Amino acid sequence: MPRFKPYDDDQHSLVAINYLEQLQPGTFEHAVHYLIEHKLYLSVFYLRYRNCETGPCAYDPALTVTADTGFANEGNMRYLHERQINGYIPDNQFRRRDQKFSAQKGKYGKRHQDSGPSNRKQIIPASEFQFDPVTMTCICPAGESLTYRGQRETENGKGRAHFEGRLLQCRHCSKKHQCMQNPASADHRNGAGRQVCFALAQQRAPSYTDWMRQRVDSAKGKAIYSHRMSVVEPVFGNIGTNKGLDRFSLRGRKKVQGQWQLYCLIHNIEKIANYGRLGK
Repeated sequence: MPRFKPYDDDQHSLVAINYLEQLQPGTFEHAVHYLIEHKLYLSVFYLRYRNCETGPCAYDPALTVTADTGFANEGNMRYLHERQINGYIPDNQFRRRDQKFSAQKGKYGKRHQDSGPSNRKQIIPASEFQFDPVTMTCICPAGESLTYRGQRETENGKGRAHFEGRLLQCRHCSKKHQCMQNPASADHRNGAGRQVCFALAQQRAPSYTDWMRQRVDSAKGKAIYSHRMSVVEPVFGNIGTNKGLDRFSLRGRKKVQGQWQLYCLIHNIEKIANYGRLGK
């Protein structure tokens, strides 16, 4: 028998609902889980590993975690890496790096192109501010120095330097109506001045996000993640669009979980009625 890396079904870091709590006796999910774990003959796949006595443990073929870009952050990537979970979570730029989608924008146009004009006021852009990355200083178009608020790292690992205008300077500035989205915020003591940030071109150590980016961009990662569209998304589309569950109507984890299980029950009954063979 090959040796597989251990994993824990009873975890809450990547999913809002505990996996084990979904496997209630008598449910469709519990039956499928029982068949996969105890009845299916999977030894035909074991020969490819050849690690019964030597070699590193392999990923269990029954476990592959995929998630959408909303879960792409350094904490989740680190969780998968440290626990050696076979996961694929792309960042929001993974389509742009794929040559297959290079002509997509020209063919279909930009997303949300029919959303209409934005009501956001046009203000003086950050490019009009004088930023010095060596001394970490910033001068506004009115000639005043902004306060340095430190550096922050975005989800894709890029660093940004943040600055904020001094409250009294912005309050009495003649350009505040052209420079701030909400000029009135500088008129009271708890307000804030103009805020800008600048990307930093600096070398940094490899992160867990870089590790996941390499996995997702590989040929194997693209093949695995492409199945998400046919495995997971139809469930969300049916429950969210056809069944109308665009938001939960209850509060509390147990109540929300019960409501979600009822919708999943209807979804599974439909699958059995449409594709199953009952009574045989």
